Amino acid sequence: MSLTNTRKSYIFASLTVLLWSTVATAFKIALKYLEPAQLLLFSSTTSLIFFLIILIFNSKNNIDLSSISLLKSMLAGLINPFLYYLILFEAYNLLPAQIAQPLNYTWVIVVTIFLAIFINKNFKFYNFIGLIISFLGVIVLSSQGKIDGIGEINLLGIILAMLSSFFWGIYWLINLKDRRNDFEKLFLNFLFGTIFIFIYIIFTSKIVFQIEGVIAAIYIGLFEMGLTFFLWLKALRFSNNPQKTGNIIYLTPFLSLVFISIILNEPISIFSIIGLIFIIAGILYTTIIKMKN
Repeated sequence: MSLTNTRKSYIFASLTVLLWSTVATAFKIALKYLEPAQLLLFSSTTSLIFFLIILIFNSKNNIDLSSISLLKSMLAGLINPFLYYLILFEAYNLLPAQIAQPLNYTWVIVVTIFLAIFINKNFKFYNFIGLIISFLGVIVLSSQGKIDGIGEINLLGIILAMLSSFFWGIYWLINLKDRRNDFEKLFLNFLFGTIFIFIYIIFTSKIVFQIEGVIAAIYIGLFEMGLTFFLWLKALRFSNNPQKTGNIIYLTPFLSLVFISIILNEPISIFSIIGLIFIIAGILYTTIIKMKN
């Protein structure tokens, strides 16, 4: 019996959520053996190869190599994967995974603000309420229940995790206005991003080949940056209601805490859970109100 499009959509979406839920754990494992820049080089190169294979087997047209197209991809690649993941990996290097992962999820808030400012040009009251709810979650998560501030949590790590969300918001806005084929854009973006990270490493670090770290980086390249994007697009294309399907993604940070606890043996703080609930609640509040309007 053939599957309906709705079932196919939920299968692809569920598989994507499951894989994305493991990457925070993979980040921490990889960072035991590699510096953030080295991790980005190996993972970005893996994604680049994956997108090239997708293009070879699925591209119906030649890749647009005009100067405008290349400039767009150069700018996008500078932001993602180069700046976004370099900053994100450094945040994970400084923070427990249970804190870095939910803080990074504030990219949804940044995208909502950017949408209101640059696209809709109308920041509604419910956007403000959702923002406040999520921001309370950031405070709880960062302070871990300490009234006098962030306690023992690394302040620079918190700033970097939030900053990564800002760069993802910029990338999302650029990508929204770019009408080229998705995999063509991603291939060129990762091509330039990989070149940037290679140049960065030449001047700031060195390439280290530790097999455990490289394997973890390849895993991240496939299941954070590459294959999961392909699966997510499939889920949205089969869905009769892409926005409803998209809400499944909010299960990711909660499931991620399970992997962090079991594999990394991080004792999950009640404040990490409460903070995450507030962050996701603020996002869902804004999404639900927007759908009703």
